[in-house]
Amino acid sequence: MDTKKVWLVTGASKGLGLSLVKTLLNHGYRVAATSRSLKALESAVGGHKDFLPLQVDLMNEESVDSGIAEVLNTFGQLDVVVNNAGYGQNGTLEEISDQEARQNFDVNVFGLLNVVRKSMPHLREQQSGHIFNIASVAGLLGNFPGFGIYCATKFAVVGLTEALSAEAESFGIKTTVVYPGYFRTEFLSDDSLKLAKNRMDIYAKARASERLHKEEISGNQLGDPDKAAEVLIQVAESENPALHLFLGSDAYGMARQKLETLETALETNKELSYSTDFKN
Repeated sequence: MDTKKVWLVTGASKGLGLSLVKTLLNHGYRVAATSRSLKALESAVGGHKDFLPLQVDLMNEESVDSGIAEVLNTFGQLDVVVNNAGYGQNGTLEEISDQEARQNFDVNVFGLLNVVRKSMPHLREQQSGHIFNIASVAGLLGNFPGFGIYCATKFAVVGLTEALSAEAESFGIKTTVVYPGYFRTEFLSDDSLKLAKNRMDIYAKARASERLHKEEISGNQLGDPDKAAEVLIQVAESENPALHLFLGSDAYGMARQKLETLETALETNKELSYSTDFKN
């Protein structure tokens, strides 16, 4: 392991981000981490000579720029960026307000994009680096009733990560989009999962899905965030890291099912697809 590398992890006061920060420090890496609350971040991680806690507003470009500048001033370099900040938004597409939808995109997509935009010049200049964008298996499957906007944000993360990979590869920068399944974090807690203010009982499937997530899945998730952290470090240290990384047996199973569905759709509609070409 090259523990001289400097990592930057966003959204690190709890969940996967917190597990990753603690694991990195235990391995001897130098780590900068962001949170909306500096107090919560410092309390969660504790004091460490190789740890730089940062209070950063990811929706504010100047705040992001200042945070990255502080990382460089403190450690002299930046090698691995993990865009982990985000939250879940529940509510059907009819229920959810324009403001609620835009806020979820602001945090999950545009905040991430600000970090990419502000870190790229430094990674490009040093001709090396690795950017991890944490999506979700919900960035491959949208069939979660009541989670449509959240799924849409994660689909966006997948798409922009693929584009980033194509754009950054020539500068020696590696890129990985991560699709976690259900991990035992605070993601489904009342403090993390936001519910649409407009509730419509007519959406029985969405309400059932909400109850399932809150009452049965929460606290019983298969995924261990500490093990996920170890995998991310392993991937970051590999010579040819995967662009697409699925974490959890549930994520693997759901992804496999989606691929089979797409394969069936492709073959079933092959003639229709070909029929739209100009005749040469």
